[in-house]
Order: sequence, then structure tokens, then C-alpha cells
Amino acid sequence: MNTVDAPAPGPVFLELRGVCKQFQSGGEQVLVLDKVNLRINAGEMVAIIGPSGSGKSTLMNLIGCLDQPSSGSYHILGVNTSTMPPNELARLRREHFGFVFQRYHLITGLTAQENVEIPAIYTGEPGKSRRKRSRALLARLGLQERLHYKPGQLSGGQQQRVCIARALMNGGAIILADEPTGALDSATGLEVMRILRELHQAGHTIILVTHDAQVAAHAGRIIEIADGRILRDSGAQAQVRTGSAAPAIPYRQLQQNSILAWCARLGEGMRMAWTAMRTHRMRTLLTMLGIVIGIVSVALVNALGEGSKQQILADISALGTSTIDIYPGTGFGDRRADVTPGFTLEDAEALAALPFVDSVTPQTQFNTTVRRGNTEKNVTAHGVGEQFFRVHGYRFAAGAGFDTISTHQLAQEAVVDANTRKALFSPSENPIGQTIVLGTVPVRIIGVTSQRKGSFATNEGNVVWLPYTTVLARFSGNSTRLQSMGVRVADTAAMQDAENELSTLLLIRRGSKNFFTYNSDSIRATIEKTTLILQLMISSIAVISLLVGGIGVMNIMLVSVSERTPEIGIRMAVGARQGDILQQFIIEAMLVCLAGGLAGIALAMGIGLLITLFVQQFQLIFSVQAVSLAVLCSSLIGLIFGLWPARNAARLNPVDALANQ
Repeated sequence: MNTVDAPAPGPVFLELRGVCKQFQSGGEQVLVLDKVNLRINAGEMVAIIGPSGSGKSTLMNLIGCLDQPSSGSYHILGVNTSTMPPNELARLRREHFGFVFQRYHLITGLTAQENVEIPAIYTGEPGKSRRKRSRALLARLGLQERLHYKPGQLSGGQQQRVCIARALMNGGAIILADEPTGALDSATGLEVMRILRELHQAGHTIILVTHDAQVAAHAGRIIEIADGRILRDSGAQAQVRTGSAAPAIPYRQLQQNSILAWCARLGEGMRMAWTAMRTHRMRTLLTMLGIVIGIVSVALVNALGEGSKQQILADISALGTSTIDIYPGTGFGDRRADVTPGFTLEDAEALAALPFVDSVTPQTQFNTTVRRGNTEKNVTAHGVGEQFFRVHGYRFAAGAGFDTISTHQLAQEAVVDANTRKALFSPSENPIGQTIVLGTVPVRIIGVTSQRKGSFATNEGNVVWLPYTTVLARFSGNSTRLQSMGVRVADTAAMQDAENELSTLLLIRRGSKNFFTYNSDSIRATIEKTTLILQLMISSIAVISLLVGGIGVMNIMLVSVSERTPEIGIRMAVGARQGDILQQFIIEAMLVCLAGGLAGIALAMGIGLLITLFVQQFQLIFSVQAVSLAVLCSSLIGLIFGLWPARNAARLNPVDALANQ
């Protein structure tokens, strides 16, 4: 006979009907349980006894929903467990079963109290009440002084008592104890059995698995199993408390508020992930290394690209930003430009009247000599308007430029550049107010421009600027012809539209297109486009390194899943859903990548600071957008590359995971 069904005063709680269990061993199927029929009533204390390999542990795993039968059916309160999805089986383990393992199966990185709290985490119980209950359970078992000890700091008996407290955390209506005294000395073993008897007296259903007849003698009912078959069932019901049933589980109502429970589990998942990262610091650092390198590359490339672009644009701005120069002829190098009608003062005044024009300057130039005392130099003299220095972005090292009175009165005033000042004056001399002779005309210096710096600045030789009216009247003998005009467009206007309107106005005034324009903004646009392309090219290389780092994260996480398979089994045994395991490992991957991203940004900024201090030619600009994007990328990489390892962890069979130790 495979079973002996005995009458019981308590309700039928657990029932196995024709259960078989097979395992693949090599190329053969091994039958471990053979058509087992068994009923266990609420409130019983049952011992399943048999030699090693008899199938008793397999039977306990099936009863505790850690495994599924190959054939036959297993019913809990009349419900067939084979119809339940994995999360419903996890709910049964979480809310009805409490496991006491021979090897304790405590998570080494957690304290005794944290190990006891694990089942309540997966019910969504608030941390305050969870900690209060875990402390009470450990105190009840004589471990009030060992709350913050880790498993390695506890004796075998103490670890087993922690395991019992964990089994009771969510109520533990059914306590499944697999060789609970197998790893303990005699005295400690008797203490553990005393605790189990007390739990039975309190109304818990106790199912013991043991090969020790003395341990089995503590139970009111003994089931003997050999070769996967039940040989004998004592059927004794003396210790079943009449009318007893599974004690109520006071935490089940928390499942009704799924949002609060999910938020609580998410918070605990982050805490557990952080604990796991701290416990395995070296592995975490190695995992982060690839992300750190990738983020440093991305951040530095973006900072260098942005810094270079801003430096170039600053150099362009130093030459005059948003300016349009207008010349006679069809383009630079036009041989007929000298005989093409020049511009008039009326042309300049018409342009100045346009609403989008900020400032206009007439321009003409000629070559001559400048003399002061016995020093004589060749210079380029420019006749310009009072707004010339604003149009072209010149700054003054000393003095100031012309004003309207200067141009109206044909003043013999001059502004010189830094080269001319250096050629005519000693460093200690103040040139302002000094008189120099330009050609044969004496002029008084009223200003000195600053030396232009940057990659676009050119050495123009010695330059002197005069009011254009003075040049036309006193040097060229032509009081109307201007060689060119400079226009500064208002910052709010579109350069291309402004250029088109200027050209239209001049075309109407001159009657033909015998002029051309030169837009400084075209240089800016070209440089911005070029630097963007270069930045994208280099960034793509940096992104590749970031992806390589992500692959490294995935590899390390796969190794982590393999190493932590027993921990996954423990969490599943105490009621973790597949989603809880998936969530925990995804959170770990994201935290590792996020921490790596933040470390990479900090390292990149440190390197950037060193570069700025020691290499003046480079300018690095870290933008908030680039830094935020880098952090987001690192988090997404953790999510994407952590998904597969996390999925593998979540799909592990609890009993296989527990056996992998």
C-alpha cells in the first residue's frame, strides 16, 4: 500500500493524489516519488521518516510548493496547485508556509533580524511593524542579543532559531522542517524540537522530514517512506488539537493595496540591491569600471567639443559678430572692382535707416607712412565712421573712438592699433594726445585698440583709423566715393533675411547688381556644422565604449546570478514573486550603472580640471544637458543589459536554486 488514510478531527488541509516525481539523471528518468497519496490535516504534527534517497525531501518540496509533481495532483484546501501560476504559488509560500532547512539557508550578507524580515518584505508590510515583529520573534527564541549578528557570527543552533523565526514571520500556518536537527549537536537539537512542539501546541501544522527515529518520535504521526513509496503511516492523531486549524495570517490584508505594497517592495528592493553591492564591493567596482570609462569618454568628448566650439565662436565674435560687409564688384578678386562705382554717404544713411540694422560704418582705405620723431613706418590707413569699432567688435586698451562731431568737422584725429603703438612709442609712454604725421598730415591720437587674440585673429601690420570724412577730404581728394560699408545687424534679426533686404535696397539704389556681400555669420554656421559633425563622430566612439561597458555589466550580472542562485532560492522559498527577483536584479544593475555614471562624471570633471590647469590651449565646458544625458544613458544601460540576467534569475526553479549550494 502506498498510503494509509486515517481519520482526523481537523479539516483536510493538504492532499496529494497519485503524485509521481521524476528527475533526469544522465540519459535516464529516475522515479523519486511513485504514486503517493497523502492527506495532512490542519494542526497535525507529522514526521516523514526514511533513509537517504527515499524521496522524503522531494516530498517536502512538493508539499511546500517549491516544486511541482511530474504527474498526479496536489491540493491545498481543495485547490489544485497545478492550476496556479508562479506568483500564486509564491503567495502560498509567503502566506501559509514557513521553511526550516537543515542548512539554515540564511543570506550571509544580512543580519539575523534582516533575514527574519525577508518574508514580510514581500507582503509589503511597513518597515516599522516588520522590525518590531522580527525583534519579538527573535527575543521569543532567545536571540534578543544577536539581532545584528550575521550568520557567520552565530552558532548552528542560533542559525536554526533564526530560520524558525523567519518561518514564523508571516504567521507560518504550516512549518516544513527538513532535517531540523541534522547539523546540530544533541542538546541544541533537543532545544529546536522543543520549539517546534511549542509551535504545534500553538496551532501550527508541523511537517518534519528526518532520518532520525528519535526526532520522529516527537511527532504525533509518523509516515515512513522508502524508494518513493509510503510504506507506513501511523495515523496517530493524539497530538492534533481538536478543532484546530491553521492560524490566521495577520499580514494578508496588505496584499489588497497593491500600489502601497509595490512601492514598499520597490524601496526594499533598492535597499537590498545596495546591501548586495556593498557586500560584494570588488565585483561591484569591476562591474562599474566599464561604465566609468564609457561615461568619462562621453563627458570629456562633449566637454572638449563644446569648449572648442565656444572658443572658435568667441574668436569669430572678437572679429565682429552678425556683420555684413558690402563691396563693389562681383566678388573678391574682381579686376573691374576699382572702376565699379563706389558707395556714397547716402547709401550708408539709407542702410542705417533699416529697422533691423544696429549700426553702419562707411569704409575706405589707403597705404601711407606714419612718422613720429625719427621713427617712420608703413601703415594701412582706414577712413571709418564713428560706429566702426562697434560694428567690428574692437575694444580699446586706451582712449576711445571717434564721435559724430569728429566726422562732421573732418577732425584730424586717429586711433592706432597695438602694433603701431609699439612701433612708435616706448612701453612707458602714453600715446593719447600725442601727434603723429600720417603722410604729410599731422593727426592727434585719441585711442589705442586692444590686441586681438584667437585662432581667427590676424596680424594686420600697422593700422591707423581716421574719420572717413577726413580721409576723403584731406587724403584722397574725393569727397563722395566709399570703397565699402560695414553693417552690424541687430541680435534679434535673422542674418539671411537681413542680407537679402540689404541687397534689395542697394539694387534699387544702384540700378544693377554691381556689388557683393560678405556675411560673417556664414563662417559661424560652417564652424558650428563642422564641430557638430566632429563631435558626433567622436561621441559615437565614446558611445561604443559605453556599450562595451554595458556588455560587461551584463556578463558580471550573469555571473552574479550564478553565484547568488542559493540566495534567489531562499527568497523564492519565503515567498518572493518572479517579479520581485526580476526587480531586485534590475535595480542592482541600474544602481551599479548609475553609480558608475556618477563616478565617471566626477572623474571626467577632475580630468577636465587638470587639463584646464596644465594645458591652456584646451577649453572644456561641461553642460548640464550632457551630464544629465550621460547619467540617463548609464541608467538605461543598466536597465537594458541587466534585463536578461534578471530574467534568468526570476525564472529559476526554487528547489533547484536551493540545491545549488
